[in-house]
Amino acid sequence: MTASSYSGYFRRLAVLHRPYKKRLALAFFGMAVTAATEPLVAYIFKVLLDHGFVEKPTFPLWLVPVAVIGAFVARGASTFLTTYMMNWVSTRVLNTLRRQMFSRMLGVSIDFHATHTVGRVINSIMFEVQQIIEMITKLFTSIVRCSLTVMGLLGYMLYISWKLTLVAFVLMPLMMIVVRLTAKRLKKLNKDALAVNAELTQVIEETTRAQQVVKIFGGQDYEKSRFEDRADHIRSYSMRLTSTFAATVPVTQIMTACAMSVMIVMALIQSSHNQITVGGFISFFTAMIALLAPLKQLAEVNGPLQRGMAAAEAVFALIDTPVERTTGKQLDQRARGKITFEGVNFTYPGADKPALQNINLAVEPGETIAFVGMSGGGKSTLVNLIPDFYSATSGRILLDDQPIEDIALTSLRAQIAMVSQHVVLFNDTIAANIAYGDKFPDRQRIAAAASAAYLTEMIAGLPGGLDAPVGDNGSRLSGGQRQRLAMARAIYKDAPVLILDEATSALDSESERAVQAALDTLMQGRTTFVIAHRLSTIERASRIAVLSNGKIVEIGTHHQLLEKNGAYANLYHLQFSKNTFNVEL
Repeated sequence: MTASSYSGYFRRLAVLHRPYKKRLALAFFGMAVTAATEPLVAYIFKVLLDHGFVEKPTFPLWLVPVAVIGAFVARGASTFLTTYMMNWVSTRVLNTLRRQMFSRMLGVSIDFHATHTVGRVINSIMFEVQQIIEMITKLFTSIVRCSLTVMGLLGYMLYISWKLTLVAFVLMPLMMIVVRLTAKRLKKLNKDALAVNAELTQVIEETTRAQQVVKIFGGQDYEKSRFEDRADHIRSYSMRLTSTFAATVPVTQIMTACAMSVMIVMALIQSSHNQITVGGFISFFTAMIALLAPLKQLAEVNGPLQRGMAAAEAVFALIDTPVERTTGKQLDQRARGKITFEGVNFTYPGADKPALQNINLAVEPGETIAFVGMSGGGKSTLVNLIPDFYSATSGRILLDDQPIEDIALTSLRAQIAMVSQHVVLFNDTIAANIAYGDKFPDRQRIAAAASAAYLTEMIAGLPGGLDAPVGDNGSRLSGGQRQRLAMARAIYKDAPVLILDEATSALDSESERAVQAALDTLMQGRTTFVIAHRLSTIERASRIAVLSNGKIVEIGTHHQLLEKNGAYANLYHLQFSKNTFNVEL
C-alpha cells in the first residue's frame, strides 16, 4: 500500500467526519484539558515539596485538597467528554460506511456476487469496517491527546531544566526508527489476517446454511477440519502480530530507562551545584514518568493503523465497485410484453467459449415460449438477459420494440416477475414475502395471490395465518410450499412478462398439478418464458425452443417438433423411456 493510498483513504475518512466537526471540536477540547492536567499535577508536587515540606507552608492548607481534587475532577470530566464525543462520532461514521457498503452491494451487477463469496462480503461489512473505526478512534485519541500531553510535559520539563529535557528528546527519533522497522511487517500480517478471517466467516456461513447436506452426507468431520484449519491460521497470524507489536513496547521502554538513568545522574550533579531544587527534581521526574504513558501509546498507534489501512483497502474496494447502469428512461405505462432477440451473443467474463450464439427470436405479447435442452445449453443465461442481469456481448434485446439498454433498470424490471428453481425467501412473514418490494402492500391482493398459488390450506393451518413467520429462507415450510410461496410473490406482482426457471422442480406430482393450474391462469395475457426439465409441463406452450451449445437448434410447437423427429423428439423419448432415469433438461 503506497503513501498516496494512505492519504487517499484518510481524505475520504475525513470527508465522512466533516458533518460532525462541532462534536470533534468538543472531543479535542476535552483532550486539551486532559493534556493540561498532566503538567499541572507535576507542578502541584513542586509547590508542595519546595513550599510545604522543605520549609513552613506559605499557603493555606485548604488549597491542597482543592487543587488536587480539582485537577482530577477536571481530568475525569474532560476524559468523559472526549470518550463520549468520539464514540458518538465513530458510531455515526460506522453506520455511514455500512450503509454505503450495503447500498453498493444492492447496486452491483450479478457478476459481482458470482466472484465474491458471501462470507467475504459479510466480513467486510461487519468486521473490516469496524477495524477502520477502531483505527480512527485510536489515532485521533492517541495522536491528538498524547501529542498534546507530550508537548505540555516537555514544555514544563524545559521550564524546570532544559539540560535534562534534551536527554528526553533523544527518545523521539529512536522511537520513530522502531516504529518504521515494524510497520512493513505489521501491514502484511494484517492484510493476510483479514483474508483468513474472511475464509473462516465463509466456512461458518456455508456450514450453517448447508446443515442438512452436512448431516446426511456425514460432513461433520470435514467441516470441523475446515473450521479448525482456518481458526489455527487466524491464531498463527494473531501470534505473529502480537510478537511483532509487543516487541515495540519493551524496546521503547528500555530506551526510556536508559534516558532516565542519564537524567537522574545529571540531576544529582545539578543539585550539588544548587541548579535544581528537590521539588523541581521530583516534579521533573514526575513529569518524565507521566511522559512514558503517552509515548507508549504513540508507539502503539502503528498496530491499529496497519490493521485499519488493510481493512480500508477492502472496504473502499467494495464501496468503489461499479454499480449497474443508472441510465435509461422510465416507462410511462405498463408494457405490452413483446420481447425480441436480435443477433444476441453472450460470453461470461473470463470465459473462452460463448454461452449464447446468434440468438434471433421474436416473442409476441401473451405468448408462452419454453426453452429446453441439456444442462449447460444456455437456457438460464438467455432468460437472465431479459431483466438485464447480464448485458449481451453483441446484438440487442427489445421490449415493445425499445432496446432494453435504453430503459431504466428499475422500470424494466418492474415489468418482469420471476420464479427461479432456487427459491429465496426472507426471514419474515408469509404476507411480507408475497408482497416483497411493495411499499404499500394490499392485504386483499396478498390473500388472492396466496389462494391462486394454492397456499390457502397451508396458511390456515399456521398460527398467525398470513402473518406466520417462514423462518430462515423458508426453513419452516416444505420445499413445495416454498416454491408456491415464490409463485404467489410473482402472482402478486402482476407483471406483463413472466419468467419461470424450472419453477415446479421442487414440487411433487400432486402439488405440481395444483400449481400448474394456477400458472395456467397466471400466464394468460402475459409473455411467459418457461424453463422446465419435465417436458410434460410445457406441451401446451405456444412455441418450444431447443437450445444446444448456446444456439437455438429447433423451434416450434410440441407436436411440430415431435413430427420433425429431431433434437426435441430425442429429448422427449429419452425422458419418457422406461429405462431412463429422470434426466435434467
